[in-house]
Amino acid sequence: MAAVPISLASGYGNFAVPPVALEAATQALATAQQHNAPLAVSPAAGLPELREALAQRYQRRGATVTAEQVVVTAGAKTGLFALLSEMLQPGDDVLMPTPNWFGFQDLVRRAGGTLRDLPLAAATNYELSPETLRTALQPNTRLLLLSNPNNPTGRVYSRADWTELLAVTQDFPDLWVLSDEIYEGISFGPEPVPTLLALPDPHQRHVVVSGFSKSLALAGWGIGHLVAPVALAEAVTARIFATGAGVPVPVQAAALAATQQAEAISSALCEQLKATRQVLLDGLASLPDAPAVVAPEGTYYVFADFTRWLKPGLPAAAASAQLVQQLKAAGVEVVDGTTCGAPGFVRLSYAVPEADLQEALARMQRLLVQPVA
Repeated sequence: MAAVPISLASGYGNFAVPPVALEAATQALATAQQHNAPLAVSPAAGLPELREALAQRYQRRGATVTAEQVVVTAGAKTGLFALLSEMLQPGDDVLMPTPNWFGFQDLVRRAGGTLRDLPLAAATNYELSPETLRTALQPNTRLLLLSNPNNPTGRVYSRADWTELLAVTQDFPDLWVLSDEIYEGISFGPEPVPTLLALPDPHQRHVVVSGFSKSLALAGWGIGHLVAPVALAEAVTARIFATGAGVPVPVQAAALAATQQAEAISSALCEQLKATRQVLLDGLASLPDAPAVVAPEGTYYVFADFTRWLKPGLPAAAASAQLVQQLKAAGVEVVDGTTCGAPGFVRLSYAVPEADLQEALARMQRLLVQPVA
């Protein structure tokens, strides 16, 4: 009988919903029941108190943000698509350093943009130098798209990194810079992950998208947010009003409670993840011919180099897909690095029960100690 598959591919962690969030959502529902009344309907941009709380949290992180710039969305992807749809004209060039989250590809395409990869190297821990960025930007580049911390690599771009990159982008006054910061609370480095919003923005072209499912353990609640210059935030709100609806009030109540306790919730998640993070790093180091691995500073993934097990003679993407299928047949599901721009790498989540992770590593060991056919 085949082994029950173990997934290290999911983008969601095995985190319990924070009690404060559950209590807030329950109270919102109970209030409607007590008054024999319908649920309140949120404005399209979100509840004012949640927008204000988010703005204040960015202010504590060094940004000058007002509630008018904050839009609450039905998940981070919904916010991303609304933003891209307002930013881009058909055929606009979008530059994205890779590896990066596979979902950006379809979102940019559906919004009418043309995505162009800027490959970065594992050997330099995915450094993006100012010189590389300047060379890659073109006169028709409308958007620079990054994630910080990066999914899948876990690379965190520091304030110093941002300062160097923004010294380049400020020479392109029509260029938007978008930072996906949904993993900002999952960080193991010496300093908190900086937000793009805390850096100078002379042309008012910086935008951040984030959410509650990763760093605040509200997976499945369908809520995110974005921060943009007021005119763009208003355009996104108008799009949401015309095409959808505001996020349900009980969900926003949960998000507000989580936002008010954000640092404590994220800190507890990171503490929970420390053991499995080390288990995964140690397990990968024990595989045959393991390269040196730089422990990722952010997210709950390791982007592991499995290129040594690719079948010679096959195109890289095909060989990578074959290896992922062999891992699946052995009972371990992973994300193929090809989808993120790096064939032969695999994204592995350690936000799983430790026993499952140990068993997944044992299965990989059994498969990979033998030459991959």
